[in-house]
Amino acid sequence: MKTSRLGAWIAIAFGSIYFLLPLIATIEFSLRMRRGAYSFDAYASVFSDAQFRETFGYSMLMALLTIIFGMLLVVPTAYWVRLRLPQIRPVVEFITLLPLVIPAIVIVFGYLRMYNSSSILPLTGSTSGTNVLLVLSYMTLSLPYMYRAVDTAMRAIDVRTLTEAAESLGASWTTIMFKCIFPNVMSGVLSGAFITLAIVMGEFTMAALLNRPAFGPYLQLVGANRAYEPSALAVIAFSITWLSMGLLNLASRFHRAAPAKS
Repeated sequence: MKTSRLGAWIAIAFGSIYFLLPLIATIEFSLRMRRGAYSFDAYASVFSDAQFRETFGYSMLMALLTIIFGMLLVVPTAYWVRLRLPQIRPVVEFITLLPLVIPAIVIVFGYLRMYNSSSILPLTGSTSGTNVLLVLSYMTLSLPYMYRAVDTAMRAIDVRTLTEAAESLGASWTTIMFKCIFPNVMSGVLSGAFITLAIVMGEFTMAALLNRPAFGPYLQLVGANRAYEPSALAVIAFSITWLSMGLLNLASRFHRAAPAKS
């Protein structure tokens, strides 16, 4: 028993070194912009860059829109499949897994071919249309995570009983969805939202091929032309990811502490 525990601690130590050492080196390098001293000059340079503020704000807006419309698509779909169409659940799960096996570059080229200026719905013909197409692309990429998070939260509640009770009181479909289902699966929605935020903030292929001023292409541009700022940006992006994971963990704990209403 003691030998197995020692082996486990050794494995944890090696794993921690493997993941933490590059991060520490990146942070240390990002602080060496001023010769002979540690400073936050690289971070100051990044935050003072108007392009950083523009791309970061743009990606945050796209992430917010992706979360909102993804939530409005996934929650009713998962609810309807669980309540009325359980026989097609394997088909829906297979469809939601496709973005994991189809490369993002294939998806975006398919969108460009379907929605170019010569198609029936020319979304790429204007800036607003391209933004809509980018949001749809992000929704596709986040679909596996959002659907599974919502579906897992929905398993914890008795959907049929909630629906029948609401219908017996004369509630409409909209009332059932937004006052009965959404509050009870909010932990799953928040989990999917935080994962979606991390995906959108670091995604490069979709935004680059659609020529949108997103944070991912900005990271690549700075990395190709500067020395210390890319390390600072890497730390910032890593912090966003870990913040999302921390908020996801808090949402899960909140859900366990507050049982679903019935």
